[in-house]
Amino acid sequence: MTQSSSLALTLTPDDEHNRVLAKLTHPPQWLSPVPKGRYNLVVVGAGTAGLVAAAGAAGLGARVALIERHQTGGDCLNTGCVPSKAVIRAARAAYDAANAAPFGVSTPAAPVVDFAAVMERMRRLRARIAPNDSFERFSGLGVDMYQGEAKFVSGTRVEVNGVALDFSKAVIASGARAAVPPIPGLADAGFYTNETVFNLTSLAKRWLVLGAGPIGCELAQSFRRFGAEVMVMALDARLLPREDADASEVLRRRFAKEGIRTELGVKPVKVERVGEVRLVTFDRDGKADTVEVDALLVATGRAPNVEGLGFEAAGVAFDKRGVTVDDALRTTNPRIYASGDVAGRWQFTHAADAMSRIVLQNALFWGRKKASVLTIPWATYTDPEIAHVGLSEAEARQRGLDAVTYTVPLSDVDRAILESDDEGFARLHAERKSGRILGATLVGRDAGDLIGEMSLAVTNKLTLGQLAATIHPYPTRAEAWKRIGDLHSRTRLTPLVKRLFERLLAWQR
Repeated sequence: MTQSSSLALTLTPDDEHNRVLAKLTHPPQWLSPVPKGRYNLVVVGAGTAGLVAAAGAAGLGARVALIERHQTGGDCLNTGCVPSKAVIRAARAAYDAANAAPFGVSTPAAPVVDFAAVMERMRRLRARIAPNDSFERFSGLGVDMYQGEAKFVSGTRVEVNGVALDFSKAVIASGARAAVPPIPGLADAGFYTNETVFNLTSLAKRWLVLGAGPIGCELAQSFRRFGAEVMVMALDARLLPREDADASEVLRRRFAKEGIRTELGVKPVKVERVGEVRLVTFDRDGKADTVEVDALLVATGRAPNVEGLGFEAAGVAFDKRGVTVDDALRTTNPRIYASGDVAGRWQFTHAADAMSRIVLQNALFWGRKKASVLTIPWATYTDPEIAHVGLSEAEARQRGLDAVTYTVPLSDVDRAILESDDEGFARLHAERKSGRILGATLVGRDAGDLIGEMSLAVTNKLTLGQLAATIHPYPTRAEAWKRIGDLHSRTRLTPLVKRLFERLLAWQR
């Protein structure tokens, strides 16, 4: 065994759950193995992209090394998907308890949120999931696990803790981090990002969320449901700017209903700290205004981790957007590939997984798989959730496709009505002549789960006719897709066809 890494990991708060997490994802005094010749694959970074690549290659019989300087599991386990969804679920419980009266359920008093208990639950569940991504598990899978800083020293060699690892192929999966805008005074005033906000054990009374993307919107709503005053501020003119405008508007109305203030299309110009208060000045149409808050959450995007990894020595091109890759996810060094947030325009856990599967085929087996053919769905876990897959209507037009769009409001779907949760809609875009489904958007509770059916449809080029012929259980929200299939079927009943049917039926009488 080689020497253990000297990189220390401090998680706050120091409780039993975080100690378990640290032991699994950054074990103290981990003894890295001694390299036994050239590796088939060296993977830099043990987030989702790196873990999938390493496990897949080892399972196929390859000699694999995986290097991680911080925590296995990456953002998803430690500071992203896992902790945020635990917090969102607790926030929904608080909201449902406070709004139970319309269902005939009364409570003797307003529900009380124990924020420390909310966060303790999150840490407990995160630690429960962590063994899936642990050093021990991957070592047991046959992966040589190295803890330390990786640096390429040539096109075929990486060094970690002074140990040289030679490789036939390598994968860069170094991920991304929270991007911080250059607002004067922001650093001095102090702020949270997704990388630090889940360390909280108490919740400030007044929050300003900078950024109207998924992270900002999800946590803004959660903090409001826990009882904080919340404002969302963004340069973008609407929430979730990647989504359809009317989808964003549904969420904006919900935010307004829940008491979340939005300042959109404005520019923060400076931040001042006065005692424990932050004064944030912003520009709205040339006029300055100031808001006073107790805490700031910066959620303005992600920046790829490309610094200090020796890419120049390896002949790997990169810029501020990340590592440069071709459609096979190969870098400018044909021996080195990249996957996940450091190389993809889709910064999602499931996208990183899919990209690494392409990398394995192309790097180890001379495959010709292309990232451009991937159908990547996504979801924002606000309430209502907003999910999308495939092309939008505008994208279909840009590709020269003759597309038709069908929209069914959830107010027409029985299950949504029965649950008094009928904000939102289901929408499909399809090729007019063939009926091939091109894309879909769903706004409503559990949209992230329900979009999977349309991801299958887009991936396999299914048609609206096939959708109409699919039986869905009643009553479910998924019936919205069935209703769209039926809408399409009715468009095929032209006046001429109807007259022919009338004559046929008259003859049968």
